[in-house]
Amino acid sequence: MAEFNRILVTGAAGFIGSGYVRYVVEQHAATQLVAFDALTYAGNPQNLDGLGDRVTFVRGDIADVEAVRAAMEGVDAVVNFAAESHVDRSLQDARPFVRTNVEGVAVLLDEARRARVRRFLQVSTDEVYGDLSGSDRHSLETDVLAPRSPYAATKAAAEHLVRSYGISYGMDVVITRGSNTYGPRQYPEKIIPLFITNALMDMPLPLYGQGTAVRDYLYVDDHCAGIDTVLHLGASGEAYNLGARTEVTGVEVARSLLRHLRKPEGLIQFVADRPGHDYRYSVDPGRAEALGWVRRVAWDEGLAATARWYADNRAWWDAVRGSAGFRGYVQRHYGPRLSQTQAAGE
Repeated sequence: MAEFNRILVTGAAGFIGSGYVRYVVEQHAATQLVAFDALTYAGNPQNLDGLGDRVTFVRGDIADVEAVRAAMEGVDAVVNFAAESHVDRSLQDARPFVRTNVEGVAVLLDEARRARVRRFLQVSTDEVYGDLSGSDRHSLETDVLAPRSPYAATKAAAEHLVRSYGISYGMDVVITRGSNTYGPRQYPEKIIPLFITNALMDMPLPLYGQGTAVRDYLYVDDHCAGIDTVLHLGASGEAYNLGARTEVTGVEVARSLLRHLRKPEGLIQFVADRPGHDYRYSVDPGRAEALGWVRRVAWDEGLAATARWYADNRAWWDAVRGSAGFRGYVQRHYGPRLSQTQAAGE
């Protein structure tokens, strides 16, 4: 198994990135980490509290060559979580997604090559495969990428860049494609933390269409363990699916959360669907499982733990939801949908 002395983790103050930093601190006693993050709306320095002197935080943008070059000093592995990551935001404005998810990855690859970094891991998504609705198959790493949203398209573009650097320059690169991830410290624009925090405030849970879209939900600790397994054991140039083999509809998510929080199902409000909504994602994680990785946290267990964390850490999400940026986003995106739904019911 490859070992790394100093890992640059980009997007380290975000949801999965901070989870991965915590995982490495717990699992690799000799590893030093450079936690690099631009602290945009979804980056929260509190996510890295209490991790000790093995973690050095650097504020910076992955599209900034000089900042990346300085952070790359002495690094022997890069794990790139940094990304604009919300489909709904990409539908409103794709340009930030192109800058971070494509241009930023190109900068990281150039600087990793210049610094002779031993391994580069790109954290990608199952959304690059596109919609599997109407079938019962599961996406394989050999499938053609068919992204259907601006977000997914930029992640697919990043993957092509990463692969090209492996082929053209002989860089040691690996890719992970994770399914929908949930758990503590997730920015509350995504479905699970949005629904939990809305329910805790007795606000409506806005569910697209009829709530029939299916996702494979993976607990954050399991996702981080999978990424670490691929970093240390994955074959150079390969991609690895990380999924829980658990398919759940949106309406099941809402009902399960309301049950855990002891809130009424009347809080569910069906709203107008988003454009180009993919109705089913599902990956086959067999290639990662062959490396020894297994999903350990069952769906209901992880959901209960997540609901408890948000119930016990209201100050964390109150600060996020109270920001002008979050309130503006929710009003722009959900305000018209909820108004239309309420008007239709009158």
